[in-house]
Amino acid sequence: MSTVSTVNGGISFWYADQGTPIPREHLPGDATADICIVGGGYTGLWTAYYLKKAVPFLNITVLEAKFCGYGASGRNGGWLYNGIAGRDRYAKLHGHEAAVRLQQAMNDTVDEVVRVAAEENIDADIHQGGVLEVAYTPAQLARLKDFHSVEIAFGEKDRVLRGARETGERINVTGAVGSTWTPHGARLHPVKLVKGLAATVEALGVTIHESTPVTEIKPKHAHTPYGTVRAPYILRCTEGFTANLKGQRRTWLPMNSSMIATEPLPRSVWDTIGWDGRETLGDMAHAYMYAQRTADDRIALGGRGVPYRYGSGTDNDGRTQPATIEALRDILVRLFPTTGAARIDHAWSGVLGVPRDWCATVTLDRSTGLGWAGGYVGSGVATTNLAARTLRDLIQQDSGQSGPTDLTTLPWVNHRVRRWEPEPFRWLGVHGMYAAYRTADRRELTSPRPGTDPIAKAADRLSGRH
Repeated sequence: MSTVSTVNGGISFWYADQGTPIPREHLPGDATADICIVGGGYTGLWTAYYLKKAVPFLNITVLEAKFCGYGASGRNGGWLYNGIAGRDRYAKLHGHEAAVRLQQAMNDTVDEVVRVAAEENIDADIHQGGVLEVAYTPAQLARLKDFHSVEIAFGEKDRVLRGARETGERINVTGAVGSTWTPHGARLHPVKLVKGLAATVEALGVTIHESTPVTEIKPKHAHTPYGTVRAPYILRCTEGFTANLKGQRRTWLPMNSSMIATEPLPRSVWDTIGWDGRETLGDMAHAYMYAQRTADDRIALGGRGVPYRYGSGTDNDGRTQPATIEALRDILVRLFPTTGAARIDHAWSGVLGVPRDWCATVTLDRSTGLGWAGGYVGSGVATTNLAARTLRDLIQQDSGQSGPTDLTTLPWVNHRVRRWEPEPFRWLGVHGMYAAYRTADRRELTSPRPGTDPIAKAADRLSGRH
């Protein structure tokens, strides 16, 4: 397999496929709005969409530092699925039934995104093939069975557990000993979705200013180098780039994730792999991978490279480390040996937002008008939509246009979490955690034991993930 000609960075393969947009005009000076949204990714654009649909006369301004979709919304793995970060913790804090309601809302959200894309004529290569998660070691199989049982307990009665033969009939993952599949998932092209959303909200009358970094958010004020936007509601929708805002360095940790995309694979390779259902594909490793079969028959596969940059730093236009490209290529070939001769056309990275307790949240502070949503921990393609509809309902409730709704009473609303540790402790902690997970994965690959490696269990406890 060749990586000599691999494009590294350039935002992502999805932008190489679509072309990098020319940014819209920056904020021309001080301005006012009814609602100011900071961040032009999925969260910000979905929020603008639902607010404008609910109240067409609202004056809504979106401020974006680069261009819409520059961050995780334009670099992710294209997994539109029903996972949400923190559900198990919310069950402990608020009770099982509250967490079941949250899970059902996420199940419905997958269909909602598909519905809106069709209604607004956004062609994002969406294919509802569900999500297949595989196990290829005894320890992974034990975790997979536990995971499957837990998901059913949270209301996924349509989830299916498959053995080795049935798994191979869906996708021929080398060494797979079992899998679990849910219909609540779809593959999509991330940039086609974010471009379509931006065009849609602009057509509805939302003002978008790109190349306009917000340096500080205060009640009723969003400060930029070009002027200040004043609005009763200021909504922070910045996910992995939240640390760039004044006073937010330790709010959410910008976790790095990296991806590769192969060249389009020939029919002979697909004959050996299968994957005709175009499910999104994941595994049960501790340092897990995620993949999709793209509309033009590539494999796009991602996972953790260098997990965190010191001081909550972010990448330079998506460049990733050569060692990460090699590691992801090794995973690809181990899972699908017939891809061994395929060219890796593109590699890139991006950051996702991780709260200290690994729980996604939606908040509106009614005393200040400040709101935020995020901390999706890599599950944001669908969760952003649910967060946006929840922000809409919270604002309508606060402004007296409606009362509480099913969404405003979900357990992730107004959840507060402590800040991350100062440096160098968070750098040491995150790198130590992923070193432990990789060690555990290597040990499990050669172990006949079904139990999770104790090193991974210790890392889970220390990180606060469980």
